[in-house]
Amino acid sequence: MSEKRKIEITEDTKLLHICENCGKEEWLTSEEGFNAGWDYPPRLGTFGVVSPRTCGNCGIENTLWWEMSMKGTPISKLSEKQLKTLWRILDEPNSIVK
Repeated sequence: MSEKRKIEITEDTKLLHICENCGKEEWLTSEEGFNAGWDYPPRLGTFGVVSPRTCGNCGIENTLWWEMSMKGTPISKLSEKQLKTLWRILDEPNSIVK
């Protein structure tokens, strides 16, 4: 198994923000994302921890976090899209940095 590369996130680092609901994608700094209403680490939440990843226009009711936390769906019952989101979140920030 290979080691994760160590990534230093600075205030100028652009991160790929992906909305779990509408699919919108934007390369933004953490501050830009926060100011635009995105729910995204490191300003909101923690890298590698399942929490909503949404743009400023979408709610959290259709997120992986909602599915697992509020509905109690186990990993074995997640959809392919939800699993893809889970693995991306678990590999943050590597999975969302250029």
